[in-house]
Amino acid sequence: MSVSMDVASATTSATGPCCARCQGPLEPGDLRCAVCGLAAPQGRAPASQAVQVLRCTECGAAVSYSAEAQAPKCRFCGAVTRIEQPVDPIDQADWLLPFGVPPDQADQALRQWMSTLGFFRPSDLSRAATVEGLRPIWWAGWLVSADAVVSWTADSNAGAHRSSWAPHAGQTQLPFRNLLLSASRGLSLDEARELAPYFRLDLAVPAAHRTQQQLGPPDAVLEQFDAQRSAARKIVSERIAASAEDALKRGVIPGSAFRNVHVAVLLHALETRRLALPSYVLAYRYKGRSYRAVVHGQDASHVTGTAPIAWGKVALVVAGALALVVLVIGALVLARAA
Repeated sequence: MSVSMDVASATTSATGPCCARCQGPLEPGDLRCAVCGLAAPQGRAPASQAVQVLRCTECGAAVSYSAEAQAPKCRFCGAVTRIEQPVDPIDQADWLLPFGVPPDQADQALRQWMSTLGFFRPSDLSRAATVEGLRPIWWAGWLVSADAVVSWTADSNAGAHRSSWAPHAGQTQLPFRNLLLSASRGLSLDEARELAPYFRLDLAVPAAHRTQQQLGPPDAVLEQFDAQRSAARKIVSERIAASAEDALKRGVIPGSAFRNVHVAVLLHALETRRLALPSYVLAYRYKGRSYRAVVHGQDASHVTGTAPIAWGKVALVVAGALALVVLVIGALVLARAA
């Protein structure tokens, strides 16, 4: 026996409307009966309202306000979203380097990079990893030129006589030209440091030409400077101090062997150009975990990022090394006994 029912013929019980077929209760907003799946009568569902969900960019979970953090906070990964109100004006890039790598080549570069990470990475990483996001971005950087007074102390083999080392100290002026420093929060300092040497600074064009020329993918994002030039003085000093140590060893400090090299840098005549540097930020997933990599936007052979470790291989190597040590000790014991 077949049963034919009109969806508009929903019945009403003492507790509210019910499904016309199975008499299951219908709740506000039900489009179908939760028990038998029969469509609910038209017109009884409330008009849908457009909603917006604040979603965590780290793990994808919905974000709710946390009274403890005084800001929206992800309940899964703990990431906190805050709105900053900087006092100083936000710097803008004056110069922009064009992309030289298309998005599909960036994806291929990521696969190639995965296959060259070495023995202790999963052997199927390049095949099994799933790229979940590929975002072209111009990240913020400073191109710094400065003159500095460098005071230094060091031990070297010059004038050591009967000792191995002799102390030295001095002060000199050194020029530093075209040091590329990161002003980005989107990229870590390590990521920026690995990519920076390979940018073609001679291809820089005024940032105002971005709307007139096709300088990158249409969806490329231009990152704002998160720190002003004055706030970058510490970063500039640290970078110059590291460069100064190498410069001092190339002719300023006497001798050919050095140790305990310490420098103090006093900057003057600091000149800064604000650059936007092209890269691709890729998010990929391997066996349920997310990782991130950055592909150089002008030279796809340079990639940096994080990758999983094959702990099974690590354990195998450690076990093999321990077994080898046991064999060697056993052989020595037998040799002595013989």
